[in-house]
Amino acid sequence: MSDAQERKANPLKSFIGGGFGGVCTVVTGHPLDTIKVRLQTMPRPAPGEQPMYTGTFDCARKTIKNEGYRGLYKGMSAPLVGITPIFALCFAGYSLGKRVQQTEDSTKLTYRQIFVAGSFSGLLSTIIMAPGERIKCLLQVQQASAGERKYNGMLDCAFKLYKEGGIRSIYKGSFATLLRGK
Repeated sequence: MSDAQERKANPLKSFIGGGFGGVCTVVTGHPLDTIKVRLQTMPRPAPGEQPMYTGTFDCARKTIKNEGYRGLYKGMSAPLVGITPIFALCFAGYSLGKRVQQTEDSTKLTYRQIFVAGSFSGLLSTIIMAPGERIKCLLQVQQASAGERKYNGMLDCAFKLYKEGGIRSIYKGSFATLLRGK
């Protein structure tokens, strides 16, 4: 095929590839995300006191010491359940957006057409991503040493959020997530 041609997009292959990529992304990146969230949400120390964590490596070390390696994966179920279909839908949506605009098997798309296909995939993925992001963050900030837990896992968190404020509570922050374009 020449530069002016490309294969017709296959949404099913893109869906499967995107889903697998999503699983890999969560498993490898979640420990750093947990550390990031804990650093961002740690309490401000009183004058003369040391902060809870002095940096990334200190946070990782203390988390592993106090909670084991599993502590780095707290809240992972929410993004794992969410990211897999997000990536799958994102890749499939992009592929579908391209396929709808391809008139023949070898039609090369314009930049505008590629932009439209990408926009379609972002909208689909945000519908699933926003609740998972909210639940993940709420689970990550629960410290083992902070006493009683408010949420006992992903489903418990989702049910409590819904009970507290309905669907709006679950989707709180969705517009910002859409603008972020993850």
